[in-house]
Amino acid sequence: MKKLIVLLGPTGVGKTALSIELAQRYGCPIISSDSRQIYKGIEIGTAAPTAKEQALVKHYFVGTKELTEEYSAGQYEIDALNLINELFKTHDTLLLTGGSMMYIDAVCNGIDDIPTVSKEAREKAQEIYEKEGLDGLTDKLKELDPVWYERVDLKNHRRVMHAVEVCIFTGKPYSSFLTFKKKERDFEIEKIGLERPREELYDRINKRVDMMIEDGLEEEARRVYHLRHLNSLNTVGFKEMFAYFSGEITRERAIELIKQNSRHYAKRQMTWFKRDTEIKWMRIE
Repeated sequence: MKKLIVLLGPTGVGKTALSIELAQRYGCPIISSDSRQIYKGIEIGTAAPTAKEQALVKHYFVGTKELTEEYSAGQYEIDALNLINELFKTHDTLLLTGGSMMYIDAVCNGIDDIPTVSKEAREKAQEIYEKEGLDGLTDKLKELDPVWYERVDLKNHRRVMHAVEVCIFTGKPYSSFLTFKKKERDFEIEKIGLERPREELYDRINKRVDMMIEDGLEEEARRVYHLRHLNSLNTVGFKEMFAYFSGEITRERAIELIKQNSRHYAKRQMTWFKRDTEIKWMRIE
């Protein structure tokens, strides 16, 4: 039976280097499951595989979309499965790697068909968030969809906002579109989770941010500053730099926040992944 190896873990744990080593061992390409590395022009801020690394092993879904393109986990499920089925014609084992929880779930379990919301609905939800903060957004979700309010991570503003957007756009509860059923795949899936001691992981994250700054993250962020309203740039590294450019915070504070928010993101990733009993956890060393 064909096998898909899913190499996952928090940001900064070392997935890229190990995935290249494994792909070379299996003689297969790497399928990225990173929702930000898929975009062009933000390679430094998303820690995308370098040109040298991509020359060693063929990578898919890295730098293939324009920042202005809308792209979702649902579309990724379709695109990734089409690619996987095509690659299985010439490979017995394939490697999917990344840290975007929804993208990994989309391939392994399937994702429900959630309507694409309008610009107006997105702006209304954003307005609530800007005026009333996360508390206002969660209150709105409780009003529109008490079922999902009880299930969603209320600290994750993106998930809360997306649910509110769908409620506003459709006039129906977000939870009404969810089946909570796992889709069957006609290939074997083996999930390997990489972990490090927390202090070691956080130190790696801090050092990686310093390296990003050295490599030109500020210049990269300035090049896309005019597109700061796009969802593709609503991500750690760019949000903080944009706040610095607009005079809200100092450069030093922006760098501090990039480190802090990257660590927080790693923590959220681990919380999500630890719920999955199918993952075999390994210390990367």
